[in-house]
Amino acid sequence: MVEDNRADVFLIREALNEAGVNAELYVVPDGEKAIRFFNMADADDNAPCPILVILDINLPRKHGGEVLRQMRQTRKCADALVIVVTSSDSDQDRQQMAQLGANEYFRKSSEFREFMKLGEVVKRLLGQSEVPPPAP
Repeated sequence: MVEDNRADVFLIREALNEAGVNAELYVVPDGEKAIRFFNMADADDNAPCPILVILDINLPRKHGGEVLRQMRQTRKCADALVIVVTSSDSDQDRQQMAQLGANEYFRKSSEFREFMKLGEVVKRLLGQSEVPPPAP
């Protein structure tokens, strides 16, 4: 997850838990660190690469579009699924992120129930129909 807002990190975790998505989650708080993460994974054959990236657009230090562009150019992480999770409802942002290879675009809602739908989007994108609940 590339997200600088701690409250949104909390809500995204809640949405994943509510949907029964049991995943190891790494949180990177800015665009530069995200690009560094992908470059380090590319340079080290033993480093993990994410299956799915939850990416905010408006990040400190590097815009989410630049993060996505750089990630798509890596050898190992280029094929990772990407869900853009942002407060922007701009058609231009949607088009730009789609052109850069985003798989989904989810607008952050101020309504809790609407925000929780993100978990189902993640689950659907991962192709998970029956996901076991997280371990206690």
